[in-house]
Amino acid sequence: MWVLVSTIGAAFMATMMIFIRLRAARKPASVKKIILPPLFMSTGAFMFLFEPFQVSWQQVLEAMSVGIVFSILLIKTSNFEVRDKLIYLKPSKAFGAILIGLLLLRIVLKLIVGQSVSFGETSGMFFLLALGMILSWRIAMLIKFRRLEEELKSSKSIKEFATQE
Repeated sequence: MWVLVSTIGAAFMATMMIFIRLRAARKPASVKKIILPPLFMSTGAFMFLFEPFQVSWQQVLEAMSVGIVFSILLIKTSNFEVRDKLIYLKPSKAFGAILIGLLLLRIVLKLIVGQSVSFGETSGMFFLLALGMILSWRIAMLIKFRRLEEELKSSKSIKEFATQE
């Protein structure tokens, strides 16, 4: 029962993320918009205060490592572009398919791991997997954003310098 409910919840969140990402491409990106999602998600770590959800350090490393590997596809498809002197997230046609593929892979892994690990530990591990994926993805996005922001600033200062002469 809990596996079914958590799987439906994950599918719902993935669907919502696709729509949020499509809407985000219409508005300029900002550091705040990049760093807030992992911060909001991090509140879920309070689950580890309760014994059923506590996992070993080895499980933490395994889950975070898998999350980081999963993030590679998201990092590759998350790019920015400059429009009207503002930085926007470039819409990727592959993003939705990648997110659905990662969700299906997570569901299969959850079913496999859930056979040998308790539901609480499985929940904790998959929270860590998702956190590792989102955190590394957002850090990469922040780096890309900052680089483009610096390029934009330097090109403005070069233009300003040229007009002063």
